[in-house]
Amino acid sequence: MRFRGSEWWMTQLELVADLRARYQCDECHMNRRDLLKVAAFATGAATMSVGQSRAALRSNDALALTATEAVTAIRRGDITAEAYAKALLARAEAFKHLNAYIVLNRPGLLAAARAIDIERRKGGPLGRLAGLPLLVKDNIDTKGLATTAGTRGLADNKPKRDAPALAPLLAAGAAVMAKMNMHELAFGITSTNSAFGFAENPYDITTIPGGSSGGTAAGIAARMAPAGLGTDTGGSVRIPPALCGVVGLRPSVGNGHKRYPGKGVVPISHTRDTVGPMGRTVADVALLDSVITGEQEYVPAKLGGLRLGVPRGYFWEDLDPELSTVMDAALAKLRERGVVLVEADLAGIGELNGKLSFPIALYEVGPDLRAYLKSEGGAITVDQVEAQVASKDVAGAFGAAKTIPKEAYEAAINTYRPQLQKLYADYFAQQKVAAILFPTTPLPARPINKEGDTGKDTVELNGKQVPTFQTYIRNTDPGSNAGIPGLSLPVGLTNSGLPVGLELDGPVNSDRRLLAIGLSMERLFGRLPPPKL
Repeated sequence: MRFRGSEWWMTQLELVADLRARYQCDECHMNRRDLLKVAAFATGAATMSVGQSRAALRSNDALALTATEAVTAIRRGDITAEAYAKALLARAEAFKHLNAYIVLNRPGLLAAARAIDIERRKGGPLGRLAGLPLLVKDNIDTKGLATTAGTRGLADNKPKRDAPALAPLLAAGAAVMAKMNMHELAFGITSTNSAFGFAENPYDITTIPGGSSGGTAAGIAARMAPAGLGTDTGGSVRIPPALCGVVGLRPSVGNGHKRYPGKGVVPISHTRDTVGPMGRTVADVALLDSVITGEQEYVPAKLGGLRLGVPRGYFWEDLDPELSTVMDAALAKLRERGVVLVEADLAGIGELNGKLSFPIALYEVGPDLRAYLKSEGGAITVDQVEAQVASKDVAGAFGAAKTIPKEAYEAAINTYRPQLQKLYADYFAQQKVAAILFPTTPLPARPINKEGDTGKDTVELNGKQVPTFQTYIRNTDPGSNAGIPGLSLPVGLTNSGLPVGLELDGPVNSDRRLLAIGLSMERLFGRLPPPKL
């Protein structure tokens, strides 16, 4: 049944989603009046009249929509693409202080939205993503918009075409809403960007949103838009989602095949880099993935009897106590649902990963960045980009890159990376598990270093000061180097109100299976409450 008025339809949609998340029910059918009564109760105003409840919720309807809900609402005509775009633009401008974006594409987004509305009124065909605004990390090429990679040296870099991983989304009716802030040149995990400002975490604006795709995750969490794109070299589409309470997928890049095309991105490492979708829900990420790859949509996996590995050694060691409590509760829920948790370690993974991680990334950045700049017309050189780097840690990384011997790089590529890939492949086969699961990060978000990035940044973990970068990438980096897919989804909040992410890593090219498992886990864990901005 369809009710009159876009406001009512959107209110119903928001409430049903909220009920499903709170009570893990697949179907929550209520009549119009019952839904409004629940709305009043949920907002702490059980004595409100039905009319008062509708008015109280109406202003936030558009912001509550997930990507999958938004495109459905636009296709049905329950909300216009232009009205939706304006609501999100207003939200982004209201929370500009988060420094989540570098530039808002207001004219381009509104023009695209009006074109969608005209086509719908004419009865023309609409793409699967018609009217969906996207937040795009600013190292991903966008035609007509500068792609700065968060550094001043690329302020005038205006690509002639969209990145191949972005193009299918735009062809399906999505539009670029904003180019998002990031750790400068993607060389870090805090998004403490000294060139364009420090990005903030919507759940606690004194803390980091993660990086390097921190702006995209923060924008999605802050309800500026429901979905977007980041890039991942060692954890950059999983660490920010974990710290900001959203979902991120690193697709497969191993065995000589990348699930997503890698061109059109300001690079670090062709071996390790990949674009990755991020969204408010696993369903949103699965939707973007299916459009990019041209594959069919996903069906949730059955959790009963599903075998998942729990490698306690390395991945579960030295965790923040509050984060550990949330993760233990998540494991208990999975057991109750019938998941078989196989306790088995990946022996020696930390030591092996250390032999190839930095040699690959630091050795490849020079030639890969040079090749990208040449493809963009060659108006600027690597040396010129490096000379304008504002963040001290990034400048230090460029300096370190010049010291990596070719022999170390070749050993990493030809010896240690194949060994790491075999370690994972043998584990999945021998333990008969569909994936391994672990905390995406060993700790939740920590305070922003307001003094600026000194290049010697540390965070507190269990009473000790530990290196920020190495600590946050500890769990995400090995899978990145092996080229296997990884999916991070939120599973709860700490006592301090900070999000905690759980990651699933699966065999190479098992992306569809991971997303199917993630869809079922999302139903089990429910959605996080939005940040109290």
